[in-house]
Amino acid sequence: MNGKILVTGADGFIGSHLVEELVSQGREVRAFVLYNSFDSWGWLDQAPKEVKAAIEVVSGDVRDPICVKNAMKGCNAVMHLAALIAIPYSYVAPHSYVDVNVAGTLNVVQAARELGIDKVMHTSTSEVYGTAQFVPISEEHPLVGQSPYSASKIGADQIAMSYWRSFEVPVAIARPFNTYGPRQSARAVIPTVITQIAGGHRTIELGALSPTRDFNFVKDTVNGMIAILDGEASIGKTINIGSGYEISIGDMVKLVADIMNVEVEIVSRNERIRPEASEVERLLADATVAKSLLSWEPKEVGYQGLKQGLIETVNWFSAVENLSHYRIGQYTI
Repeated sequence: MNGKILVTGADGFIGSHLVEELVSQGREVRAFVLYNSFDSWGWLDQAPKEVKAAIEVVSGDVRDPICVKNAMKGCNAVMHLAALIAIPYSYVAPHSYVDVNVAGTLNVVQAARELGIDKVMHTSTSEVYGTAQFVPISEEHPLVGQSPYSASKIGADQIAMSYWRSFEVPVAIARPFNTYGPRQSARAVIPTVITQIAGGHRTIELGALSPTRDFNFVKDTVNGMIAILDGEASIGKTINIGSGYEISIGDMVKLVADIMNVEVEIVSRNERIRPEASEVERLLADATVAKSLLSWEPKEVGYQGLKQGLIETVNWFSAVENLSHYRIGQYTI
């Protein structure tokens, strides 16, 4: 994909890694970050000087169609990551999730239609599948909204794809499974574990331990997204990005503790446990479509791949200057 690329949600965890990778590949990037009175660019504030010097940063809000269209002018492609993603907060503020995730996506694809954008890569989530009805989970798996968050992402995905079917807007959907790595919010389980241990805690507070997840290192997720952006065969398709390896939350904690060379006790707290029918018990990706269509495969695969990615993640979080960004032990919804 040639020309300027707009990345929405560029200030976030995955978005900031994506911007850095695009810049390293010599691409022209416009980073769309959420407007705030602190003039913060989120994690892009921590990016290397050469990255910040290479990008154009635009502050705005995907909920505003005028703002979105103005940000997209002069761009050839859009990588749409901006979203509300915390599942517990979706129980508290479901309307916000519809505004940002569904209406925000509508604003992106409508502007793409009006401006004649060459490619829109929209970001989905494995949460739209709900608890696995069969494994590995292919793109043909039924969609089940088990939380307001997942329901809003189902809606966003359908809006995006409807613009391909109705108006031939060149949309492709990336559906990553559970991404982890440096800079992730402590609302996610892996940073929750690492920050508590790095902060000196040996009693770790978590929610349910039995659910399994297909964890993907952020570099693999980013490279999968770029492959979807670049591949002509991805247009009109939804494509899983996953490792094909699952591990329970409890066993993941043991692995992290082993890497950090500590013994921990796990305590399940009620406030960290999802409502029973809302918990997704099992996620395991089938990523054969990504391989066959785009020749994309994750580099960090299986138990050893997960361990290597966790080592890099632990090292980042354990640095004092990085750990200082987190409120250790505080439950973040």
